[in-house]
Amino acid sequence: MPFHCLRSAAFLIALLPCLAQGADLDPNAPIQIADYQGKIRLACVGDSITAGVGAAGGQSYPNQLAKMLGERWEVRNFGVSGSTLINQGDRPYQKEGAFQAALKYQPQVVIIMLGTNDTKPQNWKLKSKFAADYKDLLEKFAKLPSKPRIFVCHPVPVPGQGNFGINEAGVREQAPMIDKVAQENQAGVIDMHSALKDHPETLPDRVHPNTAGATLMAKAAYKALTGKEAHQ
Repeated sequence: MPFHCLRSAAFLIALLPCLAQGADLDPNAPIQIADYQGKIRLACVGDSITAGVGAAGGQSYPNQLAKMLGERWEVRNFGVSGSTLINQGDRPYQKEGAFQAALKYQPQVVIIMLGTNDTKPQNWKLKSKFAADYKDLLEKFAKLPSKPRIFVCHPVPVPGQGNFGINEAGVREQAPMIDKVAQENQAGVIDMHSALKDHPETLPDRVHPNTAGATLMAKAAYKALTGKEAHQ
């Protein structure tokens, strides 16, 4: 066989693992700690539920998740109360300083849970923009030099009528939209809705999880990130 053919064959053999890895890439696959040097930077993006409203001080789901993940992870909370996913909502997340801070953080993993405030009537009348604005948000994180793994969440349930018109019907309507955006943009999905749907007692104001609810959320996120059950 001519030398140039041997060289081409060797190149293809070397390339095959990379091609296979790309073909098998699963956005829901657990994070492989061995692929990272130092601490893994995790940004938790969201509204008041992510910020920790409703839970005891220092017990937001990102705080609890950080304890579960351990010293190899650095978890930062970029939640903003009242924020919406829709860019023309009454408090768009992308117009908040926390959003710019999250980008500047150069996260290697991002968890996004937005949508609860979008169910308010004045915001959900713009629901036709929900998927496009979600894609826009994902793309801004995906373009970062840190090339983060991104996970999006189904928001927690609303067991009854929430404050300011927040409602379960809107949350359920968002679910297939979120799934589609995730599939089209190589994002994983964390189902926070399922994590709390059988525990309405953890949502005493019908919107914000209490400390026990935040624990269930942290456990759902931990399983998505590690592939393991949390025992804390």
